[in-house]
Amino acid sequence: MAFPDVVPTLTDGVVLLRAHRPSDAEGIVAQSNDPASMRWTTVPRPYGMQQAQEFRTLIEDGWNAGTGNLHWAIAGAADPDEYLGTIDLRHGPGGTAEVGFGLHPAGRGRGLMSRAVRLLAGYYFGDLGGHRLYWYAARGNFASWRVAWACGFQHHGLLPQKLAPAPGDPEAVALDAWAASVGADDDLTKPKAPWFEPPTLESDGIRLRGWRDDDLAVAEPHDHPSHHVPERAIPTAETFEAWLMRRRELMSQGTSVNWCIADPATDEPVGEMLVFVHQGSMTDGDTAELGYFLKPSARGRGFASRATRLATAYALSPDGLGLRRLVAETAADNAVSNRILESAGFTRWGHEAQATAPGGSVGPADHWERVRQ
Repeated sequence: MAFPDVVPTLTDGVVLLRAHRPSDAEGIVAQSNDPASMRWTTVPRPYGMQQAQEFRTLIEDGWNAGTGNLHWAIAGAADPDEYLGTIDLRHGPGGTAEVGFGLHPAGRGRGLMSRAVRLLAGYYFGDLGGHRLYWYAARGNFASWRVAWACGFQHHGLLPQKLAPAPGDPEAVALDAWAASVGADDDLTKPKAPWFEPPTLESDGIRLRGWRDDDLAVAEPHDHPSHHVPERAIPTAETFEAWLMRRRELMSQGTSVNWCIADPATDEPVGEMLVFVHQGSMTDGDTAELGYFLKPSARGRGFASRATRLATAYALSPDGLGLRRLVAETAADNAVSNRILESAGFTRWGHEAQATAPGGSVGPADHWERVRQ
């Protein structure tokens, strides 16, 4: 069979994957000129009806060759004529393939793409006998990662300069990319790890809330000793954007919950509170670590003590993170942090004479814990 008859129609009763039609051209043009598509994909610029026709020819050639990339149009099962996006399967070596996708603005926010990915993955693993399906996206494309995450893809980390840059800029360099995959025997119906969205907590004159793009006020010059706080943990005006990106990455992979400590009177950011694990996700075990810092101008007002008590209560509560044990590590000479932990009910359980400090130096350190009662 030739295109379009060669294209298998796939549906779950809500989403329909079908062959592209000439009538889809207008929708393809609108999707390709949408700001999100231009931000995260390498669609030609400018994009008009000529480019849409060239794209449809590419799709047709791929299906007719039998070895090219295989594209489906995404529609609603109740209205097969409506164009809502495109999903494609790119064959690789040894029973592997890559999935790519994009939605028309009219299709977003409806949970359609996760359904489409599950349909394509089921076809690939079942009808085509595939073994592993990969996903890549430019770092920061959380909307795309949300789809892969919901479909059980395992996040593998960051690949430097994996993706081609956006067209039209001769100075542009290749983009760092997130990578994830799912296997034929994996569960496509649920995520591998939680995606933490920090809840707003407020009590005793302190507020813990999610970080915002405009919280740059936390990045004031600091004087934290290098063996007390890792340098990378404290943002500067120049590093704040990358610092915030890293925290959002980690929360989307289930390894940490990061709060902005805010003055409840002004909502001004005064520091950070976090609960995290070094490996795996927070749900893999029953223990996590507590960390925090305050900007210098916020000291002496009890913010750190109150924030520590609030975060600790949430971490150990069955209605919060449900942890059994929360731990912390401090430099032995960090008298302020030691007092804060004691006031929050932590017990010193260990001492190292020659611990490796965050700045790379070696010195005494204390280990703390609080166990849920």
